[in-house]
Amino acid sequence: MPKLLLLAIIALFMSSCGSSKQASSNKSHTHETTSKSSGSSKTRKIISYAKTFKGTRYKYGGTSKKGMDCSGLVYTAFGKEEIKLPRVSRDMAKRGKPISLSKSAKGDLLFFITNKNKKSINHVGLVISVKSGEILFIHSTTSKGVIISSMEERYWKSAFVKARRVI
Repeated sequence: MPKLLLLAIIALFMSSCGSSKQASSNKSHTHETTSKSSGSSKTRKIISYAKTFKGTRYKYGGTSKKGMDCSGLVYTAFGKEEIKLPRVSRDMAKRGKPISLSKSAKGDLLFFITNKNKKSINHVGLVISVKSGEILFIHSTTSKGVIISSMEERYWKSAFVKARRVI
């Protein structure tokens, strides 16, 4: 029985919040978006707060500087501005309005399937910048913790499922 429990825990850990081996893009992350929604004070505050967690280690179910998972990062950042979202990424993916990736702006949420065997959304990222078509997003991965990545990275491009606007 203990072996079965250990296997179940390992499987859950590996399937949650994007167990990517990809590192964050080495490009400078000082891009600014040109979208209309970039002027939103709430959006700026949400992104700014999410960025305070950059470098925080991954922790399944985590919502603090001690450890953070992908949905915990989004849940916490939006919650600081009193925007209530579900706690898990697959439920977050049902909120707001659907948008095409090409229409993404600061504050939008990107959803991914990183475990192709499960076929359900298990990862979320927050768009922090769009410049010249490059979308940068902050998220937490099991391998690197809270990082900023680009949708130009092959891994994220292939795992992408949908984008939603909640603010």
